[in-house]
Amino acid sequence: MQIAGSEASAGAAAAAPPQAWGAPIDVTVEHVVKEFGETPALHDVSLKIAAGELVALLGPSGSGKTTLLRVLAGLEFPTAGRVLFGGEDALGLSVQERNIGFVFQSYALFKSMKVFDNIAFGLNARPARTRPSKARVRQTVMELLDLVQLTGLENRYPTQLSGGQRQRVALARALAIEPRILLLDEPFGALDAKVRRDLRRWLREIHDRTGHTTVFVTHDQEEAVELADRIVVLNKGEVEQIGSPDEIYDNPASAFVAGFIGESSALPVQAAGGTVSFEGRPIDVAAPEAAGDRTLVFRPHDVTLAGDRPGAIVGTVLAERRHGAARRLDLEVGAARHRIEVDVPADQARAQKGDRIGVVPTKWWLFAA
Repeated sequence: MQIAGSEASAGAAAAAPPQAWGAPIDVTVEHVVKEFGETPALHDVSLKIAAGELVALLGPSGSGKTTLLRVLAGLEFPTAGRVLFGGEDALGLSVQERNIGFVFQSYALFKSMKVFDNIAFGLNARPARTRPSKARVRQTVMELLDLVQLTGLENRYPTQLSGGQRQRVALARALAIEPRILLLDEPFGALDAKVRRDLRRWLREIHDRTGHTTVFVTHDQEEAVELADRIVVLNKGEVEQIGSPDEIYDNPASAFVAGFIGESSALPVQAAGGTVSFEGRPIDVAAPEAAGDRTLVFRPHDVTLAGDRPGAIVGTVLAERRHGAARRLDLEVGAARHRIEVDVPADQARAQKGDRIGVVPTKWWLFAA
């Protein structure tokens, strides 16, 4: 027995939709530039999204991710470049002709309309010649209510729903028009942490059942890693890296990506003759092909404790705190007083503020400084 509208049920398996949804298409972005006056928002952005793929646009505020989403939707027109939907020039299509389902962070529901009418809005707004019959509209809405686990709430108003329920109504409304592409702009940003986690699992299940080509914007790397087939990392309007969550986490293309996807520490080092030095002291990091100034990046858990021996990065403990199954140490290292974070086993003797501790990275990356 299903409890309609329960936040706790958001992670439960959604019912398979009996109707045929809009066929997914591939999306190609070629050398897109977008400028607002003299302010550049996108710089030569290119990417390909396969039909039925779920792709996250990830980056900090001002990285260009929402601008790119709005270009796909037809709400912004690029200064240069092309956008193709299944090989068709999308820039020659109106917003309506693109047949995009768009879900906003703010839900954008009509407060004066009941849930049923909000979901049916896009269908009822079609021209008379393409508008479905009332019976067909009702069938579609009821199927979608079942799909998004809100059966029985069709006669409520948005103000009578929780934030998570309103976001599911917004998604159902976007799906009702049988879109070729589904776009989501920070869809869970206004929700609390637990509801976001539940809805992330639920959205992935919905995507797998409907098969839409889906692009969603987020600044939350945990959200992107959990949901996406591939992640597009944007920074200052440029693509830093495109890849699966595993590819980007395990093999970041830049210090920015390593710091934005997961946790990491970075130190300025010098490389010469296969030796890497930190402030003139060689450390146990092999770099046979690197030379010159570099940035050494490593994750807190990818270190071993090494005392004050040669080859270790030695620092002073500033603070210690519990961090999941480990203890996180904040260390100050070098004359320039750089801050790094390292994890040690939780059952190990606790470090005290002021203790001197040496660490050696077991996995690291060297990037051009």
